[in-house]
Amino acid sequence: MLIASASYGLGAAAFAALALACGRSDNSKPRLRLPAAVSAVWAAFAALQAWLDVGQELLALLELGRNMAWLWLFWRSLTGLRDGDRFDSPGLAGLGRGLALLGVSALLAQGAALLWPGHTTSLLAYVLLPNITAIFGMVLVEQYYRNAPPQERWSIKFLCLALGGMFAYDFYLYSEAMLFSRISADTWIARGAVNALLAPLVWISLQRSPENRSMGISHRMAFHSVALGGSGIYLMLMAAAGYYLRIVGGNWGSLLQTVFLFGAIALLLVTVFSGVARARLRVFLSKNFFHYRYDYREEWLHFTDLLTAGDPGSQVYERSLEAMAGLVDSPAAALWMKQDDGYFRRSAHWNWSDLNGHFATDHPFARFLESSRWILDLHECEGQPEYLGDAAPPPWLAGEARAWLVIPLFWHDSLLGVMVLADSRGGVVFDWEISDLLKTAARQATAHLAQARAAEALTVARQFESFNRAAAFVVHDIKNLVAQLSLLLANAERHKHKPEFQEDMLATIESSLARMNRMLIKLHDKPDAKHSGELVLDELLQEVIESKSAFSLKPTLGIHAHGIRVSADREKLTRILGHLVQNAIEATPYTGKVSVTLDRSDHWAEIVVADTGAGMDDTFIRERLFRPFDSTKGTGMGIGAYECKAYVQELGGDIAVESRPGRGSRFTLRFPLHPGLSPHSHGMGLPPNGADQGIVSGLQAAGDGRP
Repeated sequence: MLIASASYGLGAAAFAALALACGRSDNSKPRLRLPAAVSAVWAAFAALQAWLDVGQELLALLELGRNMAWLWLFWRSLTGLRDGDRFDSPGLAGLGRGLALLGVSALLAQGAALLWPGHTTSLLAYVLLPNITAIFGMVLVEQYYRNAPPQERWSIKFLCLALGGMFAYDFYLYSEAMLFSRISADTWIARGAVNALLAPLVWISLQRSPENRSMGISHRMAFHSVALGGSGIYLMLMAAAGYYLRIVGGNWGSLLQTVFLFGAIALLLVTVFSGVARARLRVFLSKNFFHYRYDYREEWLHFTDLLTAGDPGSQVYERSLEAMAGLVDSPAAALWMKQDDGYFRRSAHWNWSDLNGHFATDHPFARFLESSRWILDLHECEGQPEYLGDAAPPPWLAGEARAWLVIPLFWHDSLLGVMVLADSRGGVVFDWEISDLLKTAARQATAHLAQARAAEALTVARQFESFNRAAAFVVHDIKNLVAQLSLLLANAERHKHKPEFQEDMLATIESSLARMNRMLIKLHDKPDAKHSGELVLDELLQEVIESKSAFSLKPTLGIHAHGIRVSADREKLTRILGHLVQNAIEATPYTGKVSVTLDRSDHWAEIVVADTGAGMDDTFIRERLFRPFDSTKGTGMGIGAYECKAYVQELGGDIAVESRPGRGSRFTLRFPLHPGLSPHSHGMGLPPNGADQGIVSGLQAAGDGRP
């Protein structure tokens, strides 16, 4: 035993010296002081255990701590090598989960060996799991060296040799024990001296690290490490207490032990799943172990993920509240947004449905927030009323005991909204760091909220635009009907006694009434082709010409190809052709001529509306003819040509315009034939006059946009 004590004592001295050297060095890469110190404690206790031959269970626990410290060192080193995609994140995450699982398994196994001593539990706790730990350590050492940049391998190779040798020796020791069901005494005794020989290699690697590249631990890693370590220590203490109850409990020992252990595990689970306990642990670690309270990279990534989760525009208000509240472990939040009526009204809440109210945009509290741009701690304001002066919060907010922080949301220097957070579960104290974090996060949240409001406004605007467009077309049609009825009334004084005029008048009134009823019915219909049917153009054009018979200048109809059928909505097509003919009549003097012809060319039906009126120049055709709400008529709406173009295009056709000032105009509309018609059917001909037809993309209803 004296030799074993000396061997492990030498190892303790070597690692203690290494820990002191790491503490004095400013160039530690990575920081080795903690694993070296734990190794020194483990070796010192091993020397004491060999001398006194007691405390085997505690020695096994310290050995687990030593191994986990070195494994943690290399795992954290691997996380530092991820820059430049030298190590893939899924693999690293798997190693981290494996490391945590290994530590928990080892703790549970040692607890089982303490409670139920026997060959099986001892083999698991003192041989099998240490062997697995050694294998895991060799894998991490190899991964660290292989993924390190080539220029850094010179400085870390002795560290990898030392730790690789330590884990390899442990693997040999415990593999031999598994084979022979016992640990070799000579191998065990020599282990302390072997570890002492490896310590100088670590010191050499330390000296070869000129740059200061510290091994910082993240907030998340610290939280999970402390939580895991605390849970392990708690389970070990509860296991020892249960073991004591079994010994002193007599006949009731086993029962008491079982009930006690179940209660202890239940208490641990309740604590682990408690949001308050987790929040308080985070605050404790931030206050006592870190210069800054937050790991800003992690917080920002989590905050951004919450804001962008789900479908675009879905619950963006609630997600913003949840993200802001999560920064300070607040369990509830509510949002007030500026409305068009001049009030801030609640737009959303997260776990806080009973907090509701509103306040005006010119309320002293709103003006104070807008001028100061401060995040207010309402509890602090209650203790110092002079802090706000006459800008006290509204009564419904001041009377809410849980209300804690008021966060103003600014968009282009204007107060867009206000968030209110409930008291933190972790007892977070509001200070400059939290203020800066919440202000920065509020800017990003405000951008998402403003984008959501803009999207909502755009949707409403599009709905109104669709309705207004339909209303504009209806008004345009009504204007045309009014023009027809006005002309009819103007001629009534002279021709009211003629039977022919009376018949035309009744027919015109009946047709106008029918069209107005159809417009009222279809006012909310969407402009699509779902109502299309098979139309015979001969009959439709005849109806259009007859509807214009009340005019002094009567248009003529020429049909060069009979029986042509197209797929279209009868009412719409009649309307746009009627608009074209009426515009031609209005642009032509009484001595002129307006003609409508129907012909066919291959797969197309062609309707030509020609006149000998004032005509248009190329600039007007190109820039103004088909532009909506642009008219040269004093009473025109400027949407007839636009409607004609849109509907012809919707049917898959096109329109060509030829015009010369003082010579008249020629509109050629081309429609695809109904699928039932063969291109070789009777009546196929060329376009009238053989005109070269330049396509001006289709339209919807004919023409106020002409002079």
